[in-house]
Amino acid sequence: MDDADDQSVIAAAGGDKDALATLLRMHGPEVRRRLDINPVWRTLLAPADVMQVTYLEAFLRISQLRDRTSKGFIAWLARLARNNLRDGIKELERQKRPNPRQRVRARAADASRSTLLSQLRDSTATTPSRDAAHRESQQALEVAMARLPPLYAQVVREHDIDGQPIAEIAAAMGKSCGAVHMLRIRALDCLQELLGSESRFFSSGS
Repeated sequence: MDDADDQSVIAAAGGDKDALATLLRMHGPEVRRRLDINPVWRTLLAPADVMQVTYLEAFLRISQLRDRTSKGFIAWLARLARNNLRDGIKELERQKRPNPRQRVRARAADASRSTLLSQLRDSTATTPSRDAAHRESQQALEVAMARLPPLYAQVVREHDIDGQPIAEIAAAMGKSCGAVHMLRIRALDCLQELLGSESRFFSSGS
């Protein structure tokens, strides 16, 4: 690594998308080779799936990179990839659990990120004030959805709002189920950030 590499990282973190694309082409293959995917999941979650979501996330979050050196960038990219792999496998494991109680616990664990989506889909508001709050929430969601990358918005709209199964979405998109799970998780993370993790939109409600 030399000063030129570090300067490329600084430029990328400052918003230079071409610099970031170059860095991803340089270092992405090595990060991909280091991914350790259990053979049990390789038919549902390939390294290419993990890296596709990781590259998208890198473009969204590069400004948050603290160690703006080549070494820091590689470590950051590898961490994103590992997190995506971990979350993708976690969701695939949930889908395979036969025990209904486990499925209930899995849904509860995910509630902090998808409460708003559930409220909008299942709302039974009957009072004028609740009707107004429901409309406000819908408007806020649509504004936030418009700010998501298209792939993120598509997965959330089709699965969380329209209720389509992950397998059907994956088939229509030409992606693996693992890839769609990873896209959904990152999309919900982004929505929570856009709407405000401390706002009423992600509270348990009354």
